[in-house]
Amino acid sequence: MNGHARLADIAAQAGVSEATVSRVLNGKPGVSATTRQAVMAALDLMGYERPPRLRQRSNGLIGLVTPELDNPIFPAFAQAVERALTQHGYTPVLCTQLPGGAPEDEFTELLVDRGVSGIVFVSGLHADTTARMDRYTRLTDRGLPIVLVDGYSERIDAPFISPDDRMAVRLAVQHLVDLGHERIGLALGPRRFVPVIRKIEGYRQAMAQLLGATDVDAFISHSLFSVEGGQAAAAQLLAGGCTGIVCASDLMALGAIRACRERSLSVPGEVSVVGFDDSPLIAFTDPPLTTVRKPIGAMASAAVQTLLEEINGAQAKHVELIFQPELVVRGSTGSGPLVNR
Repeated sequence: MNGHARLADIAAQAGVSEATVSRVLNGKPGVSATTRQAVMAALDLMGYERPPRLRQRSNGLIGLVTPELDNPIFPAFAQAVERALTQHGYTPVLCTQLPGGAPEDEFTELLVDRGVSGIVFVSGLHADTTARMDRYTRLTDRGLPIVLVDGYSERIDAPFISPDDRMAVRLAVQHLVDLGHERIGLALGPRRFVPVIRKIEGYRQAMAQLLGATDVDAFISHSLFSVEGGQAAAAQLLAGGCTGIVCASDLMALGAIRACRERSLSVPGEVSVVGFDDSPLIAFTDPPLTTVRKPIGAMASAAVQTLLEEINGAQAKHVELIFQPELVVRGSTGSGPLVNR
C-alpha cells in the first residue's frame, strides 16, 4: 500500500487533513493534544504500528488483580482502571484468578518480581474475613503502594475503595416495600465476605425500620455469586413464600428469575427481583433487570488517584472511601400482594 493512500486513510479515520497526520507522524509542533490523540487512535484502530519516536515510555507497571471475569462487572471495572492508568502514562498488568489456577499470592509475587509501582486488588482475599491479612501487610511494610477494592480489614494500612453495601440493600428493600411487598428475601454469596456481612446488616436494618420485621433469618439465603447460586438461593426463598428477592449480584438475579420461571411464577407479575452491580448488558435481559448500580466509574478513578498519590510519595493511610450506589428501576419489579389484594 503506498504512503499517500495510507495517509489519506488515517486522515479520513481521524477526521483531520493529511498534512496534520504528516505533522503528527513526524513529531512536528503546531498540533493540539486532542488532534494528536485522534491521529494516534486512528493508527491503533487501523492496525498500524506507531512510529518508534511516538511510542511513549511508560511511567511504570501497575498490577491489577481481579477475580474470574465471568461476572461482567469485573471486566468493566478492570477496563475503567486500565483507562485511568493509561491516561496517567502507566501500563496495567491484568492478573485474573481462575478456579484451580494461580492463587492471588502467586500473582502478587509475580508482580513484585516484575517491579510494579503498585497493585490494585479487586474483591480479593482482603474481602474474606477468614483469610490471613499478612499477605498485604508484608507489601505495605516494604513500602509498595496498594489499594484494595470491595473489601475491608482493620489490619491493613492501605486505602480501601467500597460501594455502600448497606445502603444498596436498603434502596432495594425500600423499593420493594413501596411496591407493596412484605415477604422480601435476600440472596447472597458466602457469609465470610465483608460485602455480604454489610449487605445483611443493611437488610436487617431496612426490614426492621420499614416493616417492623426483626426475625428475618429464614429470609436470608447464602449460595455462590453465580447464576446457579442465585437460582439455588431463590428456590429456598420462594419455598418460604417470598414475593420480592434482593440479590447480591446481577448474575444471581438472573438465576432468581430462572428459579421463578421453573415454578411458573411470572416476573414481575408474581415475584419481583432486584440485582446489584448494573453490569454491562443487564438492561437487555428479559425482563430488563431492576438493579442497584455500583458506581464503578467513580470507584475506578478513586482507586487509581489514591494509588498514584502513594506512588508519588504520599503516606499510605488506613482509610475507606465509600461510594453511593443508586437504584435503577427497569422491568423485573412490580406491585406486590398488598397492592393486589
